[in-house]
Amino acid sequence: MKRVCIIGAGSSGITSCQVLHSRGIPFDCFEAGSEVGGNWRYMNDNGMSSAYRSLHINSSRQSMQYTNFPMSDDLPPYVNHAQAAQYFDDFVDHFGFRDSIQFRTEVTRVEKGPDDCWRVTTRDRDTGDERTGSYNAVLVANGHHWDPRMPDPAFPGADTFKGVQLHSHDYRTPDPFVGKRVVVLGIGNSASDIAVEGSQVADRMYLALRRGAHIVPKFVFGVPVDHLTLSWASTLLPLRAQQWVLGTALRLARGKPARYGMPTPDHRILAAHPTASDTLLSKLGHGDITVKPNIERLDHDTVHFADGSSEEVDVVVYATGYNISFPFLNSQLIDAEENWISLYHRVVPPQHPGLYFIGLVQPIGAIMPMAEAQSEWVADLLEGRAKLPGHTDMAKEIEAYQSSVARRYVKSSRHTIQVDFRKYLKELRKERRAGARRAGVSRALPSEARRPDQVAIVD
Repeated sequence: MKRVCIIGAGSSGITSCQVLHSRGIPFDCFEAGSEVGGNWRYMNDNGMSSAYRSLHINSSRQSMQYTNFPMSDDLPPYVNHAQAAQYFDDFVDHFGFRDSIQFRTEVTRVEKGPDDCWRVTTRDRDTGDERTGSYNAVLVANGHHWDPRMPDPAFPGADTFKGVQLHSHDYRTPDPFVGKRVVVLGIGNSASDIAVEGSQVADRMYLALRRGAHIVPKFVFGVPVDHLTLSWASTLLPLRAQQWVLGTALRLARGKPARYGMPTPDHRILAAHPTASDTLLSKLGHGDITVKPNIERLDHDTVHFADGSSEEVDVVVYATGYNISFPFLNSQLIDAEENWISLYHRVVPPQHPGLYFIGLVQPIGAIMPMAEAQSEWVADLLEGRAKLPGHTDMAKEIEAYQSSVARRYVKSSRHTIQVDFRKYLKELRKERRAGARRAGVSRALPSEARRPDQVAIVD
């Protein structure tokens, strides 16, 4: 029986644990923190969580829940970080694999060993003791929202700016903004939340944008928006039809972004990861937040913007995204330069048998059901129930994916791992069946009755 290493006990790592546990595949899971939940554990002592005190998930609970462990109907449509973390705790305890997770244990090195094995070196964060073990497979589930991506190159004058500069990753509460003049750079979900929350206590709040964006409300017609955008009815429409329907609905409900002082987006809706907020446009309309163009340079206590205007500023928050990085993997083994990484169906690096990546996707929707489906596929491969195609076929799929991303999405390091929620789950299910045929397996695969591409998100 193969022995497997799982790196990380966040929302992706624990579903890998559950799938392998249910199949009877031995594994060790290493987690740098003291608890499960990863990014959703506020003040996580692994030092990598970007959760802030007011954080709520931007996908409804129906779309984020694991298919084999539904969330309680007593929870609100959009749960906060504490409720999400409790759900992950309940998930682990319900399936009974907590003892297989080694907490406060950091993976420091993963390298190829003899006999097609992987050598994994770990460090006890309390004692400093190191240990190296040998595994047949490694599932990397360390997340992709923990390594802050700062502007590169830095803005001129950043090294002499007298105020505070921080990445949104380090934001926890708006308390440091009280009475301050603040600039938030970015228009993603974190930038929106920080600007809205900070505007309640700051003397002035500016939102600097490098490009326009479509702001999507969390509720439409009284239901979570993803009950509509991720429903089977909507995804049967061609992309252009989806864009027209959703764009028309937003214009009727909220008007054009320019009416709130925002630049007109240079792309269609769904051609960039949308920003979900029910409050940002109201704050703009009330004048609590002032929109500015991109930062051009910093000068002691002043921020100069691309339109020639300038403002005296005390704090600059860079909500500029994250690097995809694997500090335990040699860059010659896996290179994620500019956040591009070549993976067959976003999981398998063709040149490195036994190495898999779980949750390394950015959906319009939630990651959790996708990580669950990825884990089921990997378990098929580990058990010999499925087989991968040849390198040439895998390379063709990777090239086709990268071409499709380049055609559809705005060029940005944010969109290099973008997938469509329903389409990707269907893609994984199709690959599992194809892999079973390659392996000569005719009987039903585990979890087929659960159909992981049919996540129920409509009450």
